[in-house]
Amino acid sequence: MNNSHEMADEAANPKGIQATTDVNMTECPVTWKAYLLCAFASFGGIFFGYDSGYINGVLNSPLFIEEVEGNVCPNGLSSPGCAISSSNTSLIVSILSAGTFFGALVAGDLSDMIGRKWTIVLGCLIYIIGVVMQMAASGRDLLVAGRAVAGVGVGFESAIVILYMSEICPKKVRGALVSGYQFCITIGLLLAACVNYGVQDRGDSGEYRIPIGLQFAWGLILGGGIACLPDSPRYFVKRGRPDEAKKALMKIRGVHPTSPDAAHLRSLVEFELAEIIANEEYERELIPAGGWISGWANCFKGSLFQSNSNLRKTILGTSLQMMQQWTGVNFIFYYSTPFLQSTGAISNTFLISLVFTLVNVCSTPLSFYGMEKFGRRTLLLFGALGMLICQFLVAIIGVTQGFNNATTLPDGTTRANNISAVNAQIAFIAIFIFFFATTWGPGAWVLIVRSSLCPSVRVVLLSPPPPTGSGTPSSPSSPLTWLVPIRVT
Repeated sequence: MNNSHEMADEAANPKGIQATTDVNMTECPVTWKAYLLCAFASFGGIFFGYDSGYINGVLNSPLFIEEVEGNVCPNGLSSPGCAISSSNTSLIVSILSAGTFFGALVAGDLSDMIGRKWTIVLGCLIYIIGVVMQMAASGRDLLVAGRAVAGVGVGFESAIVILYMSEICPKKVRGALVSGYQFCITIGLLLAACVNYGVQDRGDSGEYRIPIGLQFAWGLILGGGIACLPDSPRYFVKRGRPDEAKKALMKIRGVHPTSPDAAHLRSLVEFELAEIIANEEYERELIPAGGWISGWANCFKGSLFQSNSNLRKTILGTSLQMMQQWTGVNFIFYYSTPFLQSTGAISNTFLISLVFTLVNVCSTPLSFYGMEKFGRRTLLLFGALGMLICQFLVAIIGVTQGFNNATTLPDGTTRANNISAVNAQIAFIAIFIFFFATTWGPGAWVLIVRSSLCPSVRVVLLSPPPPTGSGTPSSPSSPLTWLVPIRVT
C-alpha cells in the first residue's frame, strides 16, 4: 500500500475524536465567520470573470490594434481595415484557455501534495507573472506569452477554488455559496466592461494597459487573502494529520479552542471531523489503491448502458461542462465589442457590451431561488429551451435582415441595411444571456458538486485524480472544459 494510504489509515481512527449517530449533530451551526470565509473564497470568481471579460474591449482599442497589426488605424476605428486579423484574434483569446487547460491538468495532484490553500496562492503568483509580461509587451509575441502564463494561474484557481469552497462550506449553504462563485464571475465580467467603457477614449496606451494591469490587483487580493485562511480540514485528513484538521475546522466554524462557553461547539466540531474521516475511509474502500494511471482508468470502468457505472457518469459530467461552454455565451463576452463594431449599426459598442454584462449580473441571483424551487435538472432543461429559441431567432433575423445584410460605404466601412432588425437581434442576445445566467451558468457547476457521482468520477470531471485515485468533491473545472473555448475561439 502506498504512503498516502498509510497516512490516511492513521487518520481513519485517530485517538480522542468523538463520533455520533445523530445526523443533526454532525455539523456546527452556520456562523457569519463561515459565510465570510466562503464568500472570500468566491472572490476567485471575480478573478476569473475579469480575466475573461477585459479582452473584449481591448480587442477594439485602436492603439491595441496598431500594437498588434501595425499602423492600420490612422483615423481610429473609422479607418478601413482597422481591426485585428482573425488569426491574431483567435491566438490572443484562445491562448489563455490553452494555458488554463494545462494549469487545471496539474492543479488537482498539486493540491493533494501542498494543500488547497497554497495551490491557489501559487496559481495567483503565476497569474501575476503573466500579467507583468502582458504589461511589458510592446507587440504580439510577449503579450501572447503573458496570456499563456496567466492562463496556467487561472487553471490553478478555477480548479481548486471551488474544491476549497466545497470542503470548507457548511453543507446547508454549500449549493448557494457555489452558485455565488458563478455570481462573482459575472461581477468580474461587469467590472471588466466598466473599465473598458471608462478608458475607451483616453487616446493613449492606457486604453489597453489599464484593463490589463488591473488583473494584478485581483491576483494580489485573492492570493494574499487565501494565504491568511486555514487550509481544508479534508486535506489534512487525507495527509494523516487529524490534529491540524481539527484546528482548521475550529477556525473555519468560528469555534474558540479553549473557552468553556464553547465546549458544546467543540463537540460538534469533533462530530463533523469524525464524519469527514469516515467519508475518507469509505472513499478509499470504494476506490482500489493504485497509481496515477489507475486513478484515471477507474473513471472509465463499467458499461455505458449501466446507470451507475463510472464510464456513464464520467461522460455525463464532462458533457455538462462542455455543453455549458458550447452554449455560445463565450462569444458574447469575448467578441461582442469588435463584432458589433463590424456591423456599423452600433454607435457605442462598449455600452452595449456593458448592458450584456449587466443582464448577466442581475439575472444570476435568480438561479439561487430557481434551483431550490424547481430543481437542477428542470432548470437546465428550460434554460436550454429558452437559449435555443433565442439563438434561432437571432440567426433567422440575421440571415434575412440583420447582421448579415450590410452595405459597404465609399470609405470602406460597413453599415447595416436594417437598423431595427439589428436592434431586435441585440434584444434577443440579452434574453439569451438571461436564460444562461439563470440556468446553465451556475446550474452545471452546482449539479456536479452536489451530485451523487462517485469520488473518483467527480475528480476526473472537475480536476485530475490524485495519484492514489482517491477523490473529493472537487471544482467544476475540468481540463476538458478548457479545451472547448480553445476550439470555439
